[in-house]
Amino acid sequence: MRLLSRYLLRELAAPFLFGLTALTSLMLLSQIAKKFGSLVGKGLPWSVIGEVFLLSVPFIVAMTLPMAVLIAVLYAFSHLAADNEITAMRASGISVYQILAPVLLWGALMSALNFVFVDQVLPRSNARLRGLLIDIGRKKPTFELREQVINEVPPSQYFLRAGRIDAATGRLKDITIYDVGGETSRRVIYADSGLMAYAEGQTDLSLRLYDGAIHQYRPSDPLTFQLTYYHINDIRVKNVFDELQRNTSDAVRGDREMSTCEMISVIDEARDEEAQAIRDRSSFLVGDLRILLSLPPIPPPPPPPPGQRTPSYCRWIESVHGLLLPKTAQAQSPAQGPPRQNVRPQGSPPPVKFPVQRERLQLSNWSQVATAVDRIQDSDRRADRYLVEVHKKWAISLACISFVIVGMVMALRFPRGGIGLVIGGGLLVFSVHYVGLTEGESLADRGFVSPWLAMWAPNIVLTVIGLIGLIRVSRESGSTRGGDFQEVLDAVRHLFRRRRTAAKGRTA
Repeated sequence: MRLLSRYLLRELAAPFLFGLTALTSLMLLSQIAKKFGSLVGKGLPWSVIGEVFLLSVPFIVAMTLPMAVLIAVLYAFSHLAADNEITAMRASGISVYQILAPVLLWGALMSALNFVFVDQVLPRSNARLRGLLIDIGRKKPTFELREQVINEVPPSQYFLRAGRIDAATGRLKDITIYDVGGETSRRVIYADSGLMAYAEGQTDLSLRLYDGAIHQYRPSDPLTFQLTYYHINDIRVKNVFDELQRNTSDAVRGDREMSTCEMISVIDEARDEEAQAIRDRSSFLVGDLRILLSLPPIPPPPPPPPGQRTPSYCRWIESVHGLLLPKTAQAQSPAQGPPRQNVRPQGSPPPVKFPVQRERLQLSNWSQVATAVDRIQDSDRRADRYLVEVHKKWAISLACISFVIVGMVMALRFPRGGIGLVIGGGLLVFSVHYVGLTEGESLADRGFVSPWLAMWAPNIVLTVIGLIGLIRVSRESGSTRGGDFQEVLDAVRHLFRRRRTAAKGRTA
């Protein structure tokens, strides 16, 4: 079995590497085709363009690695079954489950590697890619303007619409500009034509408008409307950089830019906020009832102490980071003596005690109760959104195990499927898994399905189908009994023929 295991793993290595390289290259070419024109049009250096596509590779690999596992299993076992090697193994007393064991162990190893990659490498690359794309979006907005669409001109509060745009010369035609940045007034600027160019220093954007009008409205004076006509109007938008300005500060990270431990901390905070909102809502109810019954108010209960909810995986990751990354120096607090107490001098009069006035009790209003309810719903929705991403990381990684079982069953059931089985069967299985994840994420974000069920349902379905097929395949006498996909088509035709004959018998 040790020799057989090494042989099976060698058979899986070549198609796995080929599938991973081919699928990653195809999806990377798709990304290049979508973004290359817009990046080159901004005049970016080739190093920045290469960095954009290099940072896109981790996201692609996170998807293509499970696909490569499925393709490797389909190709290797269909090749072994077509050459009667599976039949020879079973004739030697080796069962299907013994053949599956080393491959399943390899799938578990791929799942672990994929999870470490998705949890530790992918969030950092996504955060860096997001920051780089934001910096690129601030450069040369003239190439980002679209005709007949209201375009934002960052970082100002101008929104520009033009009937025709010549990105090469900066000429505009049929212009409408909405200025919503003023605190005391709002303006709408119309122009027949105009020019857009950069001022000296390449940091400010200059707009020269011809033959138009300015409509200005002041909310403080709703009865006054100012109308101004002009032949030439110059507008300057500051801090629109023509050169790429790299922002080194850490931007706000979303759920795609966080690791599992970071998202778990956010989920814990959301659950604590939800629990506090529930306690506030209950205190409003109890307080109102005690006021109506003329009972004295009770002091609010102290908040529960935070529990130790950090998973062992996160503690292990923190220990690894502490060994590999440099430690942060802690500032030393200056030595201080004990705090001085206010001591009354001898012979001074005692302090005057004023009578305590009882505070007038009031019932809680509807806005307080509604705010508590909204806090409960928002906290629960935020926790579910991050919980979906946590389960998605695990589900995508452990999909390698499900793909191993399903791929082996399909290859043994259709040994003469060839490359059609590898491509068609692989796309079918991965499409079912990907569509299930996408739709499950949408349902879980809207609160229709629990996050764990939405993310784990495709894995559960594929694993159950694979185990049922594995039991049926293990009971067959040989691996060459099944044919190719023509057998499936013949079975479907036979089923329709039987139903048609039964329907004619009932009508007769």
